[in-house]
Amino acid sequence: MRFQPSLMLTGFLILSMPVNGSNPLVAKVGSSSPANQRGPAGAMFSPAVNYTVGTSPRGVFAVDLDGDMDVDVVAANLSTDNVSILKNNGDGTFAGPVNYNVGDHPRTVFAADLDGDLDMDLVAANEFDANVSVLKNNGDATFGATVNYAACSEAMSVFAVDLDGDGDRDLAVAGNGVSGPDIVILKNNGNGTFAAPVSYGTTTGSLRIFGADLDGDLDCDLAVANYVNGALIFKNNGNATFTGPVAYSAGNSASGVSAADLDGDGDNDLAVSNYSSNDVSILMNNGNGTFAAAVNYAAGSGTKSVFAADLDGDGDLDLATGNMFSNTVSVLLNQGNGTFAAAVDFNVQNIPECVYGGDLDGDGDIDLVTSNAGSNSVSVLINLTGPYYMCGDANGDGKINVGDAVFIISYIFRGGPAPDPFDAGDSNCDGKVNVGDAIYLVSYIFRGGPAPCCP
Repeated sequence: MRFQPSLMLTGFLILSMPVNGSNPLVAKVGSSSPANQRGPAGAMFSPAVNYTVGTSPRGVFAVDLDGDMDVDVVAANLSTDNVSILKNNGDGTFAGPVNYNVGDHPRTVFAADLDGDLDMDLVAANEFDANVSVLKNNGDATFGATVNYAACSEAMSVFAVDLDGDGDRDLAVAGNGVSGPDIVILKNNGNGTFAAPVSYGTTTGSLRIFGADLDGDLDCDLAVANYVNGALIFKNNGNATFTGPVAYSAGNSASGVSAADLDGDGDNDLAVSNYSSNDVSILMNNGNGTFAAAVNYAAGSGTKSVFAADLDGDGDLDLATGNMFSNTVSVLLNQGNGTFAAAVDFNVQNIPECVYGGDLDGDGDIDLVTSNAGSNSVSVLINLTGPYYMCGDANGDGKINVGDAVFIISYIFRGGPAPDPFDAGDSNCDGKVNVGDAIYLVSYIFRGGPAPCCP
């Protein structure tokens, strides 16, 4: 399977019907139903919690670095020429930064298993050195000596993905290209070392790069945000050589790009952030790696980055943007067909250049983190919506039947596991999980009693 972060982070919703054929007992987050809504007044994200990192962080990534099953954070710090590792305490709070040196002016950082040992290594794109820095993970979120590989002029962004189909992660790098080629490929030798760069394109202004299968041929193509030409598409020939670019217009000064199935038709569409026009351009895939004309949605001021994930738990992919000049994150919720509701903004610290997502607090929904270049920090926004669950589905199998009553009885009298989430077992909505909930379920299943209703 190709690595596509925005797709890997999507949630899912079980739409199983209850056994008596009534409507699914799934409460949509943000609806009038209180069944699983959390947070004050229905707020989607908590106020930002800020953590100090190096100076002028420009890139951020969220991934489990130490193998303890929670999501850590790494920031690329432009002015201190290092990356900061913030280990998760297990609850969405973070320990102080541990810094590792990289090249001159790192713009972005990406995490992937580069050497095949099943932990997450790091690679940073270094603007002034025209190279990338690779740091191999020791398995515990400590890292070996930095190794640098020549890349492209003014390297701005790096993406690690299997480009040649040999099972290891290669590197695609985008650069500003003022003094040379702006797109280069570094093929993995199979052990986390890399071959000499192969160049594609000499167009000035490539700021971000993203790898995904755009034309449905099961290899990984490249989408590039170019502030002169909009979205540039490079199609993979299947062996990490590329044709293109083909340019598609976006808003003004394209600065970020994400590829994801936004309309649910099985192909990967594009979302492009535009920092001069303060918006996001959506380019729908025609199914063959060509794209329809952009449809633009307003975001915050200085829209510099875009991240796609299911943020509200309804099974489609929403968007979050980092807005440099308004010091906000804009959340645009998908209306289920690749069109988006008006942006809702959440405050972070100064100059949030990059936004990324992951389940930071382990509750099953996607939280957000930004790198704030003007305040030397990252901001963590905890998602308050929570995952979907079915009221009365105590054992979490997607159905409501006698097995749920048995599960509750086992929990109460035999020390069995608790319902997860706990409220799913409170079928009579009295704030407790006890034998009354099992009786309530039996009445519902066999006697046509009232449907379960979680608190």
